[in-house]
Amino acid sequence: MSTSGFESIDHTVQLTHEWINEIDKATGWDSKPRSYRLLRSVLQTLHDLLPINEAAHLGAQLPTLLRGVYYEHWRPAATPARDRDRESFLARIDQAFATDPIDDTASAVTDVFRVLSTKVSPGEIEKVRHALPRHIRDLWPASR
Repeated sequence: MSTSGFESIDHTVQLTHEWINEIDKATGWDSKPRSYRLLRSVLQTLHDLLPINEAAHLGAQLPTLLRGVYYEHWRPAATPARDRDRESFLARIDQAFATDPIDDTASAVTDVFRVLSTKVSPGEIEKVRHALPRHIRDLWPASR
């Protein structure tokens, strides 16, 4: 039994830490709070670009804790967003890093996409990728 008595909560916290650790390693930042902020901003920007059903299918595959982060501030009636170009996408990520800018935002987003590709089913990743505009899809490496 876990120390808290809530195994499912302990498990989702553990999974979330694993995701953040992988992003931290992929970016080479050595800053878990910064890597979490990157994951959060990418997920929240991503859900605004996807059709509602696709956004929900992706959300269903996230650990419970990250699912809450993903859906925070989501307004389904406003999706998909009108600004669907690469510059707008990256600018939204950059907003979360106003006080400590990312050197290469596109590369950092690609790192997150690579981690997501290892955590979410390949079929879902392909559906998400194909629902994105081409200029944003180009940031997401195709599955092998």
